[in-house]
Amino acid sequence: MFFRSELCFSHHASLATRHFPWLTPFPATHRKTSSCKSFPCHTYEKGGGGGGVLVNLTRDAARLALGLAAVLFFVSLAIAPAAKAWGCRGHETIATLAEKHLTPQAKQALFALLAANPIDPQLKRYCGQRGLDPFVDSATWADDERSLDPATAPWHFIDIPLSATKDATKGSAQAFCGASGCVTQAIADQLAILKDKSAPGAKRAAALRFLIHFVADLHQPLHSSSNSDRGGNCVPVKYFTRNPHAHNDSYTPNLHHVWDTEIPESQMLGADPAEFADTLEAAFASSFAAWQQGGMQLDAWAWESHDSALKTAYGAFSEAIPFEPVVPVNTCADNNNIGQRMLNKHLVIGSAYRDQAASVIEQRLARAGIRLAMILNEAAKSGL
Repeated sequence: MFFRSELCFSHHASLATRHFPWLTPFPATHRKTSSCKSFPCHTYEKGGGGGGVLVNLTRDAARLALGLAAVLFFVSLAIAPAAKAWGCRGHETIATLAEKHLTPQAKQALFALLAANPIDPQLKRYCGQRGLDPFVDSATWADDERSLDPATAPWHFIDIPLSATKDATKGSAQAFCGASGCVTQAIADQLAILKDKSAPGAKRAAALRFLIHFVADLHQPLHSSSNSDRGGNCVPVKYFTRNPHAHNDSYTPNLHHVWDTEIPESQMLGADPAEFADTLEAAFASSFAAWQQGGMQLDAWAWESHDSALKTAYGAFSEAIPFEPVVPVNTCADNNNIGQRMLNKHLVIGSAYRDQAASVIEQRLARAGIRLAMILNEAAKSGL
């Protein structure tokens, strides 16, 4: 969220003034997000005083300004990766599936908490306002909130090295949880806040929204693994006919974004989250009980995601991707220019890879949804 570590742009005002000096410029504020662990995200807020300027332009100049603004807007959509963990529709599908499996007691308590403490209507919502119920709408809130609170950025993932093994750590993932936190720790912390009846309602509602998002993040394979490549963001790939290209120290398309958004949304075939949740339930209902066995097991779920990354996200290419040394990576130029080295491998995602990945992705989405419901149903037993 992901997006995990993509460069993103959110333009909330006309872009024309960036290219026409007689229009009032919009001051830019740089806000770090979880996907942008180093790459800044930019939000352009409209500065005052420019509202009547266009009126004084000639008609041709005004048309030129508006035309250029439109062109730039669509260009920005083409070059700005829209990757959040599972993308908007993926997160909403997980929340929808979870909601279908809430007990009446849990659903009533959770909806009441959200209704009493609604999302700030002034918050810029990346996925937009689409009339979703408050539970499903909460699924993407954490990605918006981190732009206001960058300290939450590391809570969206845990970087288990691709070369690490579960046996070597005796099944624990905590050794890979950084000093600023990680997704497994964040889930445990936010669950404790949700269950704390003495905590302010707004804080408990925020904890619920974090939980809805983070349980989904934990089940995205590239949010629980990294090959010293920023969770696959520094792995350029040719996605069918789309050739990769460098963009501001990152690449598009890249492995992480394809798993976040392209493949999940291609599997939806235009369905909305509710319809896709029904599809997942029909496909995996017989496995739900097994997936919930043993209750909440965050480390085990992280290792599941890591295993999917190892065997499929990285392992399904025709050319093997070797393990990288475990080193800090802030940009794709780090780790001996990992981005350029991966670009030179000319990795291709076509039908064979996509089909193999899609089956894993659908299962991870379903696991996330049914397990989120389990966590919240258990929390509600003691009263919320």
